[in-house]
Amino acid sequence: MDIEEEIKQQKKFTDEFEKAVVNLLYTSSWLYNLNAARLKEYGVTPEQFNVLRILRGSYPKPMMLSEISDRMLDKASNATRLVEKLRQKSLVKREICADNRRQVDIIITEVGLGALTAIDNGCQEWMHSVKNLGNADARELNRILDKLREEPAKGKK
Repeated sequence: MDIEEEIKQQKKFTDEFEKAVVNLLYTSSWLYNLNAARLKEYGVTPEQFNVLRILRGSYPKPMMLSEISDRMLDKASNATRLVEKLRQKSLVKREICADNRRQVDIIITEVGLGALTAIDNGCQEWMHSVKNLGNADARELNRILDKLREEPAKGKK
């Protein structure tokens, strides 16, 4: 189904660029909601899942909150609140750094690693929702999305 049908648009888009932006925003929301629904059974939000994946990537080395924030997909997320929610679920630990008492180290726990393993085991089913793209399509989509985030060349519009 094309984007006009999905959003029940009455008027035509101004141009293909406007259509592409609306399509990208709509598709992003669609993927987010699919992801949120699958993660709900594990008791985590997509933002919490992102923090857990970041911490697993540095495991067993702990991370500071600022390092986690820098790597998050959603830069507007409140990393402090997310880490606290994960700590309450015993998925992460916060510890005062022995070398610098003002620094708080955050590390994923064995429980957190186990939760990620369980989520990963169900990942193939979720990824099936985007498997209607082939490898070449996915590679091209990645190229286009990377290009979209590039700084425009000076003097070009």
